[in-house]
Amino acid sequence: MLIRFAASNVRSFRDAIEISMATTRMTEPGVGRHIEWQHSGSGIDLLPAAGIFGANASGKTNALRAMADMTALVLHSFRSGTASSPVARNRFLLDDVSERPTTFEVDLVIDGIRHTYGFEVNDSRVLEEWAFWYPRGRRALLFERGGSNVQFGGGSKTQGREILRLLRPNALFLSTAAAAGYVPLEGLFRWFSENFLLAEAANRSLRQAHTVEMMQREGGRERVLNLLRVADLGIENARLVSLDPEVLERLQRAVRVLNDLDDEGEPFGGEFSVDDASAVRLGHKGASGTVELDSEDESLGTVVWLGLISPILEALAEGSVFLADELDSSLHPHLVRQTIRLFQDPTTNPHGAQMVFNAFDLTVLGDAAAGRLLGRDQTWFTEKQSDGSTNLYPLTDFSPRKDEALADRYLRGRYGAVPIIDHGEFESALELVEP
Repeated sequence: MLIRFAASNVRSFRDAIEISMATTRMTEPGVGRHIEWQHSGSGIDLLPAAGIFGANASGKTNALRAMADMTALVLHSFRSGTASSPVARNRFLLDDVSERPTTFEVDLVIDGIRHTYGFEVNDSRVLEEWAFWYPRGRRALLFERGGSNVQFGGGSKTQGREILRLLRPNALFLSTAAAAGYVPLEGLFRWFSENFLLAEAANRSLRQAHTVEMMQREGGRERVLNLLRVADLGIENARLVSLDPEVLERLQRAVRVLNDLDDEGEPFGGEFSVDDASAVRLGHKGASGTVELDSEDESLGTVVWLGLISPILEALAEGSVFLADELDSSLHPHLVRQTIRLFQDPTTNPHGAQMVFNAFDLTVLGDAAAGRLLGRDQTWFTEKQSDGSTNLYPLTDFSPRKDEALADRYLRGRYGAVPIIDHGEFESALELVEP
């Protein structure tokens, strides 16, 4: 599970940001998940979900993309680059300090043991990289890197030194070590391969196909159909359609590109197979039986939900961290609330999966009287500053009361992170338009 994510100089975040999933005194009853440390009588309580709210273009999506950026560098910096390749970072662009490094760091729980991993990079090289773990409650070194010098802690130091011959200045040691089969870091690398996978509009069609593909697995069909049915979409069935060989060849080439870059030239932070490029047909209940429709004939809400099912089910089954961009996009508020409940409820989330999402739908905040769905310490805001940078901060900074009407106060601007819009300025803008 994720304890904390921190970063700086990434996308619209010029300064340091941090998202904590640790519980606080404001945590709603029954929400925190207790994780026992190995070889210790203590542990930590973590939150299963966090929501990020803010105005348009305030940086909500960038908070999730920063996490996916870290994953992409871990997974691809060794295998996708050459000695002369630039480091694939997405630094803050609205100033002229290109030499300023980008940093990432996470605190994690892997198999009951806390791990801390992070790195600092510029456009051309890895400046620093570090990994620690707490096997008996105290911090112990896995490795620490400064430029080309790497210091090793426990584990196979001999194999670690051999990996240095493969290590490039522009590749992470964790990425290089995983390719070389370095056992002490296998669990840490595997965590990144299974977490921080971002569901956003750019990869929606691939996720839709993956959902249908899940139906071919043992036990997967009913789980997918159940979530389609309970969403009240009228869907009875779904299947993949074989494509024309020439079309499939073009899609295969496209998928190979998408595994490295999205349509803006940025890493996805995930892997997709050629099978994910298949077409999807959904069967709807009609007066005389089931009728199949192509995806282009479906409502946007239907295809959005179809694309969310596979990452939701996999996160819940594997206990991974799922990132959902614009969770409320084209979905009814009731469906958004039920999705969050899947992660909040220990019955449907027995393996400690976590979801970090952004949205505009304030109904998920609820109120104390009706039972708050998202707790005060599970709520974060993004606000754009005058210099174009994004400020990310938690609702707990305002010490809200337990019975506070969060949605109403947010809309009134009590917590910031709302657009400053003046109706008179809108009228003036229209006056500039020629009849």
